[in-house]
Amino acid sequence: MHEETTGSKVVKWILIGVSVLFVVLMLLLPLITVIAEALKSGWDTYISAVTDEYTVKAVLLTIEATVCAVLINTVFGVFAAWAVTKFHFKGKKILTTLIDVPVTVSPIIAGLIFVLTFGRQSAVYPFLESLDIKIVFAVPGIVLATIFVTFPFISRELIPVLEAQGTDEEEAAALMGAGGLTIFRKITFPHIKWAFLYGVVLCAARAMGEFGAVSVLSGHLRGKTNTLPLHVEILFNEFKHVPAFAVSSILVIMAVIILIIRSVIEYRGKRDT
Repeated sequence: MHEETTGSKVVKWILIGVSVLFVVLMLLLPLITVIAEALKSGWDTYISAVTDEYTVKAVLLTIEATVCAVLINTVFGVFAAWAVTKFHFKGKKILTTLIDVPVTVSPIIAGLIFVLTFGRQSAVYPFLESLDIKIVFAVPGIVLATIFVTFPFISRELIPVLEAQGTDEEEAAALMGAGGLTIFRKITFPHIKWAFLYGVVLCAARAMGEFGAVSVLSGHLRGKTNTLPLHVEILFNEFKHVPAFAVSSILVIMAVIILIIRSVIEYRGKRDT
């Protein structure tokens, strides 16, 4: 028994050591490097880089795309999860499969698909042009790409929780005369609110860091279609390394804020269950 306990302790500390080493090498060290390089030339250079006109526009576009993606995917995610878990209908398996498509398709391939769908060579382009709607190499394309890559996050957080909840409470409320909206607001949503918020946070985090699909659709128009990740790439390719790391630090700060919010949601969710 003593040898087994000792062996378990050894295994435990080996696993902890490997995990800590991996986290330090793959996460903490790169983050520390970003901050150190961003401040390498002093605060004046850092402030100048993060308040640059193009940086500010990239931040605003990133926030705009993130907000749009979160709002649209929230509506879709709730509706899809509710439909899949609470109702029986033909094509349910197809719908659940399609929800996972953005996870399996490379973002760059997704960007190319949207270019072929809405670009000059597409069949719908004349119609879009007649309405003066531009998607490729414009802000709508950025938003569309961001929505696509963050498509499954909210629904996939809600579906397991709704399945575990079952339908007994909703059915009882329906028999008592409660309407669908009342049932969702009073019975369904309280059970899923923490999973819902967790999905929203993950969706926002993924949206802020998206690069591949956005890069294909943006056209890299400085000050117009460049999000923060694309702006960092341009600065780095121009050998403006310190400004590139300075702008990258904005994404690091956003990531830390998202991490804190996620941790709070996880804590509150576990405490309420």
